[in-house]
Amino acid sequence: METPAAPAPSDVATLLTQLQREPGRPRITWYGGLGERVELSGAVLANWVTKTTNLLVEEFDAGPGTRVLLDLPPHWRTLVWALATWRTGAGVVVAPAPAPDVVVTDRPETHAAAADVVAVALPALARRFDGALPPRAVDAAAAVMTYGDALGWVPEPDAAHDALPGVPHARLLTSADGHVAPGTRLLHHVPTGAVTPTELLREVAVLAADGSLVLVAPDAGVDVERVAESERATTGSA
Repeated sequence: METPAAPAPSDVATLLTQLQREPGRPRITWYGGLGERVELSGAVLANWVTKTTNLLVEEFDAGPGTRVLLDLPPHWRTLVWALATWRTGAGVVVAPAPAPDVVVTDRPETHAAAADVVAVALPALARRFDGALPPRAVDAAAAVMTYGDALGWVPEPDAAHDALPGVPHARLLTSADGHVAPGTRLLHHVPTGAVTPTELLREVAVLAADGSLVLVAPDAGVDVERVAESERATTGSA
């Protein structure tokens, strides 16, 4: 007798619980430059999101109404920061966005005037941000791992608040265009430039459908079709 499929998650908290039902199953596989390959299981992804959520709440009082600017390229770390922002009930914005409350970026030198900046080092093995930091900036590579593996206090969510501009939390997991088949393992060649709301919505839709992502960076230098075959993934747009 087949086990009935779990209902689709309605919010990020439920999504994170879903990811841990099969804790060892790959959920994000990242192919980056210089031969980098990073695989995050459901348990590891949820752990990264939990630690990052704790940082956002404890360092910046993130919650409903907080606007977090993600000035990052499409990347597995970017998706972690987006999920953590949404778990606090805050909203993600992308550039150009006037006066965000928190800036999360791999280019902190361009946000020296911002009050609250998080500098993100993108290489998988980075232990600290390799560059100058503005005063009071938080080095994500050093800071995130110091936060707890268990979720601390998180503000009560408000489904009516924006998760992305024009997309309330209540519709976050259902706003991507097109249908994602349950359990899809999708290979996506991510675009260059800064991440967009469309990119985030499509990636989170795959996870919400109990699927997994194989993300290939523009500079990965791999044969995408060969990677798709080895990863048993279908190719297309996430």
